[in-house]
Amino acid sequence: MPLKAYLICFNGVLKREFLRFVHQRTRFLSALIRPLLWLVVFAAGFRAALGVSIIPPYQTYITYETFILPGLCCMILLFNGMQGSLSMVYDREMGSMKVLLMSPLPRAWLLFCKLVSIALLSLAQVYAFIALGWLVGVEPPLWGLVAVLPALLLTAFLLGAIGLFLSSRIRQLENFAGVMNFVIFPMFFMSSALYPLWKMRESSEWLYWVCSFNPFTHAVELVRFALYLELNQTALLITLATTAVFTLLALLGFNPERMASNTRGKG
Repeated sequence: MPLKAYLICFNGVLKREFLRFVHQRTRFLSALIRPLLWLVVFAAGFRAALGVSIIPPYQTYITYETFILPGLCCMILLFNGMQGSLSMVYDREMGSMKVLLMSPLPRAWLLFCKLVSIALLSLAQVYAFIALGWLVGVEPPLWGLVAVLPALLLTAFLLGAIGLFLSSRIRQLENFAGVMNFVIFPMFFMSSALYPLWKMRESSEWLYWVCSFNPFTHAVELVRFALYLELNQTALLITLATTAVFTLLALLGFNPERMASNTRGKG
């Protein structure tokens, strides 16, 4: 298979996702409004109840808005990863991906193109949200905006891989939308996105351990430390390992032979 074919495939998938994003302007607005509500409205109510002490990577006391900014960035990646995978269910059944999965191109490359497309669109929304955060007084270090880029990319790949794995096991759009709610909200709320884990431990020991084993928690901590020019090695290793596992599971799930047999069975 010539290199040109791989590049044409990558360009086609990326262009399709970009055009879909441009034509769905409300998708961009909704991706920003959701975390902005937490940053501006909910943070005002929780600020007094959830005082944040001096914890790494912070060197001094911080506002609640400052603490939740990395978690809200990951919230954007989480919702976009799942929404991008939702489109995969449609494309696989009656769209362009159905044709691509039957092509001679390796499935690993097709899924990689999809993951990169989701990640790049998510990054644009994350940096737009960070820019809005500056307007309300949440100002991470300028160099942190550069240092956090690899962490955001890895997190986007992780969440996209989880979404693609789920989409490989679900055949109908209606079922996938329901499963998303059972994945997105537990992953987000049972993590360190909105509150430190030591606060969780004060109220519930078992819930603390659930949050500690949540891969989204480690993705949030990876982004949090990177945003303040520090590396959380434990979070990095766990995020890398989890990304590799779910990417492999997604790759195994998108089996053209199994899909073809399912299609014949429906007929």
